[in-house]
Amino acid sequence: MNSSHSKKVIIGLSIAVLFLLISNIATLRKLDMTSRSPETVLEAVTDEVETIEDETPSTSIVGKIVLVIDDFGYRNDAVSDGFLALNVPITCAIIPGHRQSSEFAKKAIAAGQEVIIHMPMESTLNTPGEDEYKLRSGMTSEEIEWRMNEVLKEIPEAVGMNNHQGSKATTNGKVMGVVGSVLKKHEKYFLDSRTASNTVGEATMRQLGVPTARRHVFLDNDPEVEKINAQLNTLVSVAKKRGIAIGIGHAKPNTLEVLKQRIPILVNEGFQFEFASKVVE
Repeated sequence: MNSSHSKKVIIGLSIAVLFLLISNIATLRKLDMTSRSPETVLEAVTDEVETIEDETPSTSIVGKIVLVIDDFGYRNDAVSDGFLALNVPITCAIIPGHRQSSEFAKKAIAAGQEVIIHMPMESTLNTPGEDEYKLRSGMTSEEIEWRMNEVLKEIPEAVGMNNHQGSKATTNGKVMGVVGSVLKKHEKYFLDSRTASNTVGEATMRQLGVPTARRHVFLDNDPEVEKINAQLNTLVSVAKKRGIAIGIGHAKPNTLEVLKQRIPILVNEGFQFEFASKVVE
């Protein structure tokens, strides 16, 4: 047998061996696949889907909305209880000096809501009510401080304060300076309800280092449902634009009904509700 013929035989045998190896590997892989149960294959697919779902980013917050509801203390009934049951943070502004004031403060805290004092302050109009609590521009610093301290003792659950009326008092630097000094001493915040365009409340608090913020929208100066919805739309627009919007409403039936209808929708749209204490600075 010559060398040329030997080489051809060796090459032929090598090809045959290689073919057999490839065939055996393919057969083994088929056997492995057929030996797997349908449940095993389904589990593998399910694990892959779950991994993809876990990596899906969560919905971002469209804007933050703060709802401050004034005039709790005038009532303690199904309407006021309805605000406590809205399932979002509500800052309850309680007017002092009424039979229901202290009782409602405790109820609000038990419901997981936030309490602030809705402090009566002098208006440019001659408005009656809460005369023994009202802060007036003609008072001495000692008188203002005494009234502030009495109210803080009456509603110890309060973490802050906003003004009830006050279109005159909030424009007076002396009055707001004393208010701010007392709040700072007791580590409370001040929310300027802005019942006057020339209020110095917010600016004074910033100078004194008292956490503060301002109201952006009044929800229910007009008590009609359509008007309240329109004002809430304005509040939503502010939240989208600024990131945070503070709205003040009152413990009234129509305001409650509008919020009951709209809050679940706004939550689904990506709005987050916060206490006022979370946004003051």
